[in-house]
Amino acid sequence: MDGVGLYNRFVQSHRPQLESSGVPSIFWEALFKKLQYQIFDSGLMFQLIRINYEDAPRDPKDPVWKLFVISESGISASDPNNIFLVDHAWTYDTANARQNLASIPGLLDRMCILMSYEFETDEECDKIEFVLKEMWRYNQSFSLSRGEIEDRMPIWYIMDEVGCAVNHSDDPNFRMVPFLYIPEGVSYTLMFPIRDVECEEEVRRDFIEGLTNDEKTRRALRIPWVDASFLGESFVQTEPNEDYFLTGHISETLPEDITPEVLQRNKDRKLKVYSQYTYVNDYLTDPAFEIVYNEREADILWYTDHFKQYKELSIRSPHVFVNQFPFENVLTIKDLLCIVCRRKAGENTHDPVTLETYPEWLPTTYNLRTELVQFVAYFEHRKSRGLDNHWICKPWNLARGLDTHITNNLHHILRLPGTGPKIAQKYISDPVLFKRPEIGNVKFDIRYVVMLKSVKPLRAFAYKNFFLRFANKEFALNNFDLYEQHFTVMNYSEDTPLFHLKCADFILEWRRRYPDYPWSDYIEPKILDMFQQVFEAAVAEKPPKGIAESPQSRAVYAVDLMLEWRENEMQPMLLELNFSPDCKRACEYYPDFYNDVFRCLFLDDENPEMFHDLSP
Repeated sequence: MDGVGLYNRFVQSHRPQLESSGVPSIFWEALFKKLQYQIFDSGLMFQLIRINYEDAPRDPKDPVWKLFVISESGISASDPNNIFLVDHAWTYDTANARQNLASIPGLLDRMCILMSYEFETDEECDKIEFVLKEMWRYNQSFSLSRGEIEDRMPIWYIMDEVGCAVNHSDDPNFRMVPFLYIPEGVSYTLMFPIRDVECEEEVRRDFIEGLTNDEKTRRALRIPWVDASFLGESFVQTEPNEDYFLTGHISETLPEDITPEVLQRNKDRKLKVYSQYTYVNDYLTDPAFEIVYNEREADILWYTDHFKQYKELSIRSPHVFVNQFPFENVLTIKDLLCIVCRRKAGENTHDPVTLETYPEWLPTTYNLRTELVQFVAYFEHRKSRGLDNHWICKPWNLARGLDTHITNNLHHILRLPGTGPKIAQKYISDPVLFKRPEIGNVKFDIRYVVMLKSVKPLRAFAYKNFFLRFANKEFALNNFDLYEQHFTVMNYSEDTPLFHLKCADFILEWRRRYPDYPWSDYIEPKILDMFQQVFEAAVAEKPPKGIAESPQSRAVYAVDLMLEWRENEMQPMLLELNFSPDCKRACEYYPDFYNDVFRCLFLDDENPEMFHDLSP
């Protein structure tokens, strides 16, 4: 294939990248040639200079390295050759960054030089901690648009010495964008001018381009490079309007009015169940129900996919039940859940002394896209009072701990909105622990299965058998990149040990470990009261800000929580609610689980031996 054909193939393969990154087409042909022949010619046009501050004190954010144009004619933004390849010195995922620095020969020293390590100690552990903290001022990220969700998680990288010497400016003269060269599967950064640049002029870029047009938010996002104080800003949150609840929301309809008689069951006829969930099919053995494999025959539709056509169902099949409620996403999406729960705070949003926010069972949570200024203000107020400032940052709508970060480094947190929408939630820094004899005191969380039968009136029930999940390493407020120390869900990898304990055995051990905090009389009533408040808040507003009533709807959720120490008291802390939860363990521990659940939801058998009534 001739050169023209190769170039056309290059454009065909890379056009989506180039256009989405805003690389002007005048540079494409030169880029193709430089990639094809591996031409790294930045050294002909730029010079890397180390800045000597002599006796003047250097602020940690003052750059030690800068990049200057040395071409006598300067660099023209209209010259098609003026696009430059910048290599990547380190590509990593955050879970393995510490291990990379400790094991890859020469990497740690290179990063220390690049990031201007200037401490007297030469201990490897100190240098690693320095790099892990400082790298958030240097790193960049990209993600792939194809493959499984794990393959599309952000990939972080740090450029070589030339790329890292390009400092932030609100008045940039260059752009730098990541680029994946598909034939080799190698990523580079492309550097090109956005205006004419004169000889001896410093090369500067905007690290937060495209993230916001709001002046205060921009000032917050650039804190890793430019100091700013937000102590004068309010950190108080207000509930957003209906438009926020509908942003990105899959359109759904509301049911038509249905007379209750339509849903009355003929007790002589079995209820036919169509289920997409294999454990319902395998474990629902009660003779009042019959599994069918044709949706059109079903009296009960039990989906694992989201269902949105409530109006159509109410018209077409008014006698059929479905296992979801309209607008239940106000509970199952992390950012909406926190907004809904704050309705229980009352008039006082926070304690003026401790800064703890209300309700006391909801970890302080900020949306890093819409409440970034308030978050930075709150972070700085906590810092000014010497309060713990560890946060867990997670995507709104992903599970399994994907793209989740735990840190007390504000620079780290401020770099995360660039990789997708996230919430920052106060990390439970003093959790109630469980002693595993072979390991020590570990974190654990508790999962309850909660059923919603009705919105008007509110009718909800919690399955009495709860479920435990345990960390595999002793808890300490360090090594936040160590998954088995800080997370409790261990069933995503076959190679990870999974510790099982039924709730009855857990309660026996609890009595021995915490005799002054009886489970049945002290802990569980607090948990159940929290559940009731959550559902009251969720139905307090009309859709889209609240769950809608639907006589045909019944739903099952998993509610995850932890316990936190609060001045010698144990406080349940809500973590999240999950739609269509995995109930494999429930079925294996308690084979009648789905029999009990279905009898409660569809036969009104609200057995007090099996369920806590959460209704007001």
